[in-house]
Amino acid sequence: MKFDSVVLGGGIVGVSVAVHLQKRGRAVALVDRRAPGNETSFGNAGLIQREGVYPYAFPRDFGTLLRYARNRSPDVRYHADAILEIAPFLCRYWHYSQPARHAAIARAYATLIEHCVSEHRALAQDAGADGLLRRSGWIKIFRSAAKQDEELRQVEKWRREFGVEFEALDAGRLRQMEPDLDRSLLGGLHYTAADSVSDPNALVSAYARYFERLGGRVLQGDATTLQDAWTVQTEAGPIEAGSAVVALGPWSNDITTRLGYRLPLAVKRGYHMHYAGKAGARLNHPVLDVESGFLLAPMARGIRLTTGVELAHRDAPKTPVQLAAVEPVARTLFPLDQRIDAEPWMGRRPCTPDMMPIIGPAPRHRNLWFAFGHAHHGLTLGAVTGRLLAEMMTGEAPLVDPRPFRADRF
Repeated sequence: MKFDSVVLGGGIVGVSVAVHLQKRGRAVALVDRRAPGNETSFGNAGLIQREGVYPYAFPRDFGTLLRYARNRSPDVRYHADAILEIAPFLCRYWHYSQPARHAAIARAYATLIEHCVSEHRALAQDAGADGLLRRSGWIKIFRSAAKQDEELRQVEKWRREFGVEFEALDAGRLRQMEPDLDRSLLGGLHYTAADSVSDPNALVSAYARYFERLGGRVLQGDATTLQDAWTVQTEAGPIEAGSAVVALGPWSNDITTRLGYRLPLAVKRGYHMHYAGKAGARLNHPVLDVESGFLLAPMARGIRLTTGVELAHRDAPKTPVQLAAVEPVARTLFPLDQRIDAEPWMGRRPCTPDMMPIIGPAPRHRNLWFAFGHAHHGLTLGAVTGRLLAEMMTGEAPLVDPRPFRADRF
């Protein structure tokens, strides 16, 4: 079978790229080893973070670094046997997190972020998936005045620089919005312009079905069989395409390395578990406990508890110690009942040291394109990445300047 383009990777980024190419008249095949939305895109917190103009930086203060070094922090853990391997990445990550560099990165990154909600809403409407998006934002909660003051100073800066919208919540207003949360909380911070998703897997699946209605083909296959010119082995036999897009998230470097690229891609692993709520208890918004490093989100399956960052080899066995550490705290924050899932889910966030995704043409291969490295904002930036890359591939004027996201910046 022959196609104009083959997109490798059925997560939110790959599916969005495939949809936008198909809408522009390309004949597109979407190839992955599993059905769309069943890897990294399956287990996120469901946030479309319009406020996320500053990507998550590496801490630079000594106190935080010492706390992480002890490897007991609820928000960041590491595997000791992986540290030597990922140390070069962490050093570069620390370098780019210097405040002046981070601010420059934010100015480029914000050009994508400012379109994240509008692009998802447009795609969801086309796909008939509006009901999966909630337009009520999400909330950070605070247990200490010091942390509350710090976060409010930061978001005021974001508002001045990038127009980030928010509402500061005192204890009374927080109880109005979330009456079943711990009543000892001091207050919260409501990001009012963000959306959230009640089922990320269902959203990706809906986009994939829309892609098929447009005439695209979803095929199971082995993306690592990609060969020049461009051919891939699938369940339907080998397929050929005039162009190829690598959108495999944390597995992208399995292909790019074989093709001779040395892109600094690492992973931050994370876990989730679903819980029933106790009788009568209701969670209305996703809620981040800033000081304990976990998030609770109301999902179709139940209340999803997502953990922070685990630094480890990508394919190392699960070690959900963070989940065990924060679950008791989560139960004091909201009345969780029994676990719903048989075991914790684990995902892998694909990260670059400068905290920005790689979007654009491969430097040394004609008609090869990259779309990966979105770190904590894969769901957030999926739809706008799909549009941007499709515009670049079809010669349209791009929605934003793509140069900051080019692969040859490293």
